[in-house]
Amino acid sequence: MSNNARTVFLMATLTVLFVVIGGQVGGRQGAVIAFLAAAAMNFFAYWFSDKMVLSHYHAQQVGPEDNSRLYRIVESLAQKANLPIPKVYVIPDQSPNAFATGRNPQHAAVAATQGIINLLDDDELSGVMAHELAHVRHRDILTGTIAATFAGALAMLGQFARYGAVARDSNRRQNPLGMIFILIGAPLAGMIIRAMISRTREYAADVGGAEISGKPLGLASALNKITQAVQRVPLMRGNAAHAHMFIINPFMGGLQKLFSTHPPVAERIEKLQAIANGRIAI
Repeated sequence: MSNNARTVFLMATLTVLFVVIGGQVGGRQGAVIAFLAAAAMNFFAYWFSDKMVLSHYHAQQVGPEDNSRLYRIVESLAQKANLPIPKVYVIPDQSPNAFATGRNPQHAAVAATQGIINLLDDDELSGVMAHELAHVRHRDILTGTIAATFAGALAMLGQFARYGAVARDSNRRQNPLGMIFILIGAPLAGMIIRAMISRTREYAADVGGAEISGKPLGLASALNKITQAVQRVPLMRGNAAHAHMFIINPFMGGLQKLFSTHPPVAERIEKLQAIANGRIAI
């Protein structure tokens, strides 16, 4: 199954889960209320995500007048990918990482830490920034926002059920196993599916980055270097809610296999090496 097909399947699963649980908890009205509340919060985050996250990390915009190595690389890659040149930011942090944000390709921004600029050579940095431009081209910010909306709505339905915020038929006996699933299982399933969607989009961005840069081995080498370095140099002012945005998760520990927003780095490197050797077509 391709990355795009897997994303569609997971999004459909999340939608069906929400519809079924919504009907069980509060019928159409309860489901609509939960969905609209989650959608409103995520729409605000989607529309203003670039300003919020860039401000959080004290990112500084660079342009052609700054003689910036990062800007030159991004400009060249954007032209090659037939994308509008995004705003380019440098984050004054020595932990090596990068991310893309913005609601669409016309309002996109890419950011890289000073640490990643210092760590990587041109081929490696090109691979990383091509990966971020692939996120922009695939509109992954929108995909992530939709997934977050459904996952958030499932969590709200669980809260409605727990505190009795949605009226129920008092004459109907509740199945205790069903209630446990509504209270705990459904929100947990939403979180897991959302993480799976994020991992799928990371794989797709690796492939897209290899295509845009033409340097899959450069990206593979960069992933290896960044993974080792982020363990030595933690991200300052880091926020775990932003983990899915970065090319490498800057936060370690926890139930990584189940809830990680990123695929295992070894698997990503292996796929990029297969692309370079012609075993995987792009």
